[in-house]
Amino acid sequence: MDRLMECYWLGCDRLGDALRRAVVVSGPYLLCSVAFFLLWEQLSYLRKKGSLPGPHFVVPFLGSAIPMIMNPTQFWERQAALARDSGLGVSANFLVGRFIVFVRSTELSRKVFANVRPDAFHLIGHPFGKKLFGEHNLIYMFDQRHKDLRRRIAPNFTPRALSTYIDIQQGVILAHLRKWLALAASSPKPIALRLLCRDLNLETSQTVFAGPHLTPAAREQFNRDYNLFNVGLMAIPFDLPGFAFRRARLAVSRLIRTLSGCVARSKERMHGGSEPCCLVDFWMQDTLREIAEAEAAGVPPPPETGDAEIGGHLFDFLFAAQDASTSSLLWAVAMLDAHPEVLARVRAEVAALWMPESGRAITAEQVREMRYTEAVAREVVRYRPPATMVPHIAGESFPLTEWYTVPKGAIVFPSAYESSFQGFTEPDRFDPDRFSEERAEDRVHKRHFLAFGAGAHQCVGQRYAINHLVLFIALFASLVDFKRHHTDGCDEIAYVPTIVPKDDCTVYLSRRLASS
Repeated sequence: MDRLMECYWLGCDRLGDALRRAVVVSGPYLLCSVAFFLLWEQLSYLRKKGSLPGPHFVVPFLGSAIPMIMNPTQFWERQAALARDSGLGVSANFLVGRFIVFVRSTELSRKVFANVRPDAFHLIGHPFGKKLFGEHNLIYMFDQRHKDLRRRIAPNFTPRALSTYIDIQQGVILAHLRKWLALAASSPKPIALRLLCRDLNLETSQTVFAGPHLTPAAREQFNRDYNLFNVGLMAIPFDLPGFAFRRARLAVSRLIRTLSGCVARSKERMHGGSEPCCLVDFWMQDTLREIAEAEAAGVPPPPETGDAEIGGHLFDFLFAAQDASTSSLLWAVAMLDAHPEVLARVRAEVAALWMPESGRAITAEQVREMRYTEAVAREVVRYRPPATMVPHIAGESFPLTEWYTVPKGAIVFPSAYESSFQGFTEPDRFDPDRFSEERAEDRVHKRHFLAFGAGAHQCVGQRYAINHLVLFIALFASLVDFKRHHTDGCDEIAYVPTIVPKDDCTVYLSRRLASS
C-alpha cells in the first residue's frame, strides 16, 4: 500500500512539472494571442467608426457598457452631444462586443425606420432583445407576414374596442387613485408614484388585454415575473445561472405560457358566442372566423393563429404598453405640477364635460371632446418620449449617408427623444397649445414626432395609449390635489428602462372631492 501511494504522489509531481513546463512554453504564445485579439478589436472598431465622433479607445469586450449601466442618462446625453456638436447628426461607440451608431438627426432616424427589411435594418426593441423576447416576436417580422399580422391585430383597436377598453381603464385608474389617497392619508410624508403607477398600468394592461382569462393567482405570478423581466432589461446581458438577464429570459417564457392559456380560454368563450370584454376576445372573434374558413376550405389554419403564437404577441403588447405608460403618467404629474395654468385649464375642460358627483363614468365621446387634455397628453409624450431610442440592427451594410455606411451587425439607435427637440416651435418649452387646431404642430412638424415610431412598425396601439393618458390626466386632475416634493435634480431623467423623473415623482396627495 505504501509503495502504491508513493507511485501516486510521484505521478502527481511529474504531471505538475509537465503542466508548469507547458505554461512556460505556451505563455508567450497565449500573451501574443490576447494582444493580437485586443489590437484586432480596436482596429475593427476604428474601421467601423470611420469619421464618426466617438471614443478613440474602447475597453476590451465591454466597451462603454459599465458607464452606460451606471449612468445611462449621462452616457446617451454624451452620444447626443457628440452627434450635435460634430454637425453630422450621428455618433459611435462600443457596447459588450457590439459596435453602435447613435442617430440624433430626424431625417436619418426616419431613414432607419423606413428601411426595416431583411437586407437593411431589423427592429430589435432591445440590444439583446432576441434572447429575451424570442425569434418570432412581432417586431422581428418583415414584409407580407408582418402586414398580415397587423391586419389581424387591427380589429383590436376599432372605436368599438377602444370604447370597451376606456370603461376598463377608467375603473382601474379610479381604484388605484383611491388606494393612493388612502396611502397619503395614513402618513404626512410624500409618496413616490413610480411603483404605484407601474402597478396601476400592470393591472390595466392585464385587464384590458386578458380580462377574465387571467386568474387572480396567475396575476400574482405574472407580476413577479414581469418584475424579473424589467430588472433584466437593464442588466449586463450575461445569460448564465444567477444573473438577472437569465432570470428575465426565463420569466418571459413563463409570461408567454400564461398568456397562451388566456388565448385558449378566450377562444372557448368566443366560440360560445359571448360578447368581447377584452382585447384578446376581439382578436379571437376574427381569428376563429379565419380558422373556420380555412377548415371549410380544407387548408391548414392561417399562420399566427395558434395559442402560443398569439400569447407571444400579447406579451409584445403588454411590454409596449406597460413601461411606456408608466413613464408618461409620471411626467404628466410632474408637468401639471410645474405648470399650474395648464392644470387649471384641464380641470375646467373636464368639469364642463363630466362631474364625479354624477356617478357616471366618462364616456368615449367625452374623451374625444377633451381636446385640450389630449393636447396636454400629446405634449407630455413629445416632451418626454418614454422610449427615447428604438434599437435596430443592420442586417447588411447600409449607406446611411453619402459619406457613411453602417457596417453589417452594428446596432443603430434612432433617437425619438432628440427628434422631439427639433423642428417644433420653442421645443425646450412645455407647451400643449402647439397641438391646438390653430397651431397644428402635430401636422406641421409631424416628421419630428417619433415617440410612436414611423414606417411599417409604427405603434399600432397609439390611440389606446393616448386614451389611457387622457383618462389618467382627467381623473387625477379632477379628483386629487397634489404638490410635488421638490428636491435638487428631481426632474432629471432616469432610465428604468423607459425614462422617469429621478425622484420617482414624489408628491403630497389629498382628496379634492368627497366622491373620489
